Amino acid sequence: MSADGGYEATLNPALDAPGLGASAASGGVADFVALLKPRVMSLVVFTGLVGLMLAPPSLHPFEAAVAVVCIAVAAGAAGAINMWYDADIDALMRRTATRPIPAGRVDPSEALAFGVVLSIASVVTMILATNLVAGALLAGSIAFYVFIYTMWLKRSTPQNIVIGGAAGAFPPMIGWAAATGDVTLAPIVLFAIVFMWTPPHFWALALFGCRDYAKAGVPMLPVVAGKPETRRQIVIYSVLMAPLGVAPYALGLVGPIYAAAATVLGLVFVAGAFAVWRDGKAEGADAPDFAEPAARRLFGYSIVYLFLLFGLMIFDRVPYAGGAF
Repeated sequence: MSADGGYEATLNPALDAPGLGASAASGGVADFVALLKPRVMSLVVFTGLVGLMLAPPSLHPFEAAVAVVCIAVAAGAAGAINMWYDADIDALMRRTATRPIPAGRVDPSEALAFGVVLSIASVVTMILATNLVAGALLAGSIAFYVFIYTMWLKRSTPQNIVIGGAAGAFPPMIGWAAATGDVTLAPIVLFAIVFMWTPPHFWALALFGCRDYAKAGVPMLPVVAGKPETRRQIVIYSVLMAPLGVAPYALGLVGPIYAAAATVLGLVFVAGAFAVWRDGKAEGADAPDFAEPAARRLFGYSIVYLFLLFGLMIFDRVPYAGGAF
């Protein structure tokens, strides 16, 4: 597939990647756990749990626990299918070359079957344990990540992270819907926070992983538009995201402690984004081998930011005025 800027991305799925195929050994338990992308899953599960806890209480604790497990399994299932499809490009990047499929520890067909079975099981269980709305949102998040982001956007446009970020923003809405059976303004705001957080988070990673993405033919923004434009976009999205972090207070979901902390966290994020922009003024900062220290710091802080922001929602939440939103 041709990417903007002259970079080429392969059309072949994982089965066509060099060194991959039926000869791969069947992996152990640790390899199949790695297919679930547990680090990514932890953030997804946490934001989904917060969405469930902020919603008007209606679920039995056991049902709520099952809903959270379904979100976790669905996230892992989507990650496994993503690793199956992206094994060809994973094999070309240092950050991902040791993943189970490109490393030959898991057969691609086994990884695909694993992801598909878990996807179906998580959606069916969510519907039976909670309601059809939560199940439909869960199915939609899996489909969006697999078909829209992984199979289409990732290899075709530098806006892959912007649009594809919706997949990772679903969990708070799913958690809310599991508890209430509907979607109102409050969970949409939680969705918007994660959605706007995703571009600066991943573009910071793309800045110091630029050479890998270029080698694999993935049209990430710094590969196609250059690092200066990527830094500018990081600042823009960070400035837009920071006020959204305070929006739950305006909706009455949380109290003033959260509002104050979210304001400080947002300002630190924006300051980090401007530090990334200033890094671009350094001599040779647009060279592929530039260390990008500010981008590395912002990437690390962005994970802490989202965990703290959603954690504070639970810590400082106030009773939700059911139906107000």
